[in-house]
Amino acid sequence: MEKSPPMPPTQQDRSQFVKNSVLYKEFLAEREEILKHKWIESEKAGKDIGFEKALLDWIVKHRSNWRDRRMKEARTEKSAS
Repeated sequence: MEKSPPMPPTQQDRSQFVKNSVLYKEFLAEREEILKHKWIESEKAGKDIGFEKALLDWIVKHRSNWRDRRMKEARTEKSAS
């Protein structure tokens, strides 16, 4: 019996692969932090500062520390398991 060629992944398979990827999870975590920053800064300003301004401000003021903290947490979790 001849084997048929493997079926190409479906759109749902590809979508699930992306959602399970570490890169996508990091993107979502970073986006959540930016949205929190947007809310806090908008409250301080008394108006919506917009996503782009919040993004740029968060990158300049907080991103490197946030990423360092995430990496340390990941290493701690890895060594604990």
